Amino acid sequence: MSFVDSAVKDIDSRLRELQEEVAKLQAARAALTGARRGPGRPRGSRSSSAPARRGRRPGRPRGRRGGNTRANQALDLVRKQPGITIPQIAEGMGIEPNYLYRVMPKLVSDGLVRRDGQGWHPASA
Repeated sequence: MSFVDSAVKDIDSRLRELQEEVAKLQAARAALTGARRGPGRPRGSRSSSAPARRGRRPGRPRGRRGGNTRANQALDLVRKQPGITIPQIAEGMGIEPNYLYRVMPKLVSDGLVRRDGQGWHPASA
């Protein structure tokens, strides 16, 4: 193997390592900020023996289920404390706030809450 071939091989190997590190750092940043990580996992990150999942699991309903779901818990807190913020809701529920950044817009689209600045209010108020 020539020097050039060896150097190219070393560079390619290092680039793969750096790409994996970038993906890990982006995922960590997204977890801290509640933002989306990106379009998906990098190629080759899933073990080849694990089957790929397509669509939703059979028998599982779509959207919010009835009963005491997280969305209903968040709605209860908003009704009890109009103007409450997502970090306060998360603290009251004992969960991470990033989950609520998906739940609250769904409650808005259902017409149950409205947003005023950083605070959330019942839609009927």
